[in-house]
Amino acid sequence: MIVEHFPVGALACTCTILGDPESGEAIVIDGGDDVDHILNRLSANGLRATYLVHSHAHFDHIGALADLRERTGARGLLHPGDLPLYRALARQYAAFGMGEAPRVVDLDADLVDGERITAGAIELSVHHTPGHTPGSSCFVYDHAGATTILSGDTLFRGAIGRWDIGGTSMDDIVRSIREKLLAYDDATSVIPGHGPATTIGRERATNPYLLA
Repeated sequence: MIVEHFPVGALACTCTILGDPESGEAIVIDGGDDVDHILNRLSANGLRATYLVHSHAHFDHIGALADLRERTGARGLLHPGDLPLYRALARQYAAFGMGEAPRVVDLDADLVDGERITAGAIELSVHHTPGHTPGSSCFVYDHAGATTILSGDTLFRGAIGRWDIGGTSMDDIVRSIREKLLAYDDATSVIPGHGPATTIGRERATNPYLLA
């Protein structure tokens, strides 16, 4: 499997590309901005995107969906709990002083808790983890004998996501993390939507929100 994580956009959202070198198929997770850079990384690895998957509908994680979908032909996926937030993309851009918002497009399918998204030999598991937003989701994949969680803005190194910008509650985020993410063993890597990577073991032992 080809795995790339890199920041995109003004808020340095972590975009991930998971590619199957044999089939050439790829999944792009949280392609929120910098479309040309994402397309260049796909091309450099001989990949074509078949799915555009989004952890939630804040602009920095989904703003490039329309452009990426048009230029790749890939299917855009989002949990239906975040559709109202996505449809309010223009208000999000205005609130953050980000200038003109990109257009909003119809999603191709809903993300469903417990489903597996496949592209070639890649399997990406979906966990609905509400709190940061109603439809926030985390994604899990295995590679080279190790498990990795793409936690979006649900879990950060030493912190959790905000719940006051279109979310639900701190209790919901903590519950989601405890029920869905802490079920994985301590060696599991965590790639958050912003900032440095961590592990489930580190967060279980030191994250103040999970120790309370």
